[in-house]
Amino acid sequence: MPKLGMEPIRREALVKATIAEIGVCGTLDVSVAQIARRAGMSSALAHHYLGGKEQILVAAMRYTMGIYAAEVRGALAMAATPAARVEAIVRASFSPRNFRTDTVAAWMNFYVLARRADEAQRLLVVYQRRLRTNLCHALRPAIGGRAEPAADRIAALVDGVYLQQSLGRDTPDSDQAVAQVLGYLELELERAAS
Repeated sequence: MPKLGMEPIRREALVKATIAEIGVCGTLDVSVAQIARRAGMSSALAHHYLGGKEQILVAAMRYTMGIYAAEVRGALAMAATPAARVEAIVRASFSPRNFRTDTVAAWMNFYVLARRADEAQRLLVVYQRRLRTNLCHALRPAIGGRAEPAADRIAALVDGVYLQQSLGRDTPDSDQAVAQVLGYLELELERAAS
């Protein structure tokens, strides 16, 4: 069995430290030194393993998006109806692992980073396209031609709940967030039935 080297362990430690540090500070105004200190290593090692600050921030979001994607895939595999598929996506968006104070702060700051960094912009576009595609695929059997605009609105609601949470001081409430977004889904499904 091959020996696991230190590189993947240190990369993961840096990624988790980045998310935690952004969660504490609430902004991208964190230094590589702060992140490295939280990860228990030197700034030089942080730069060695992940590059500069921008690359470290992008690596943290890749990690966060990977967790989210895995939760969505798992939830979709268990969903039997179109409405259940949309609900699965929404619930994954606000799962306890994805809808934490530090993760919400990381997402909001990632949106800011994407406005000025090409790699972050590309990653954000991939995330948005996948979310929209999954929602459209789930909605189309239930509401037909209105699936695309409804998917756009649901995606905007998810982003809006994250934004609203980032501005508040309360602990994220997954159940309330899910209820807000699924309330809109119910309206779309009722409209399709009438």
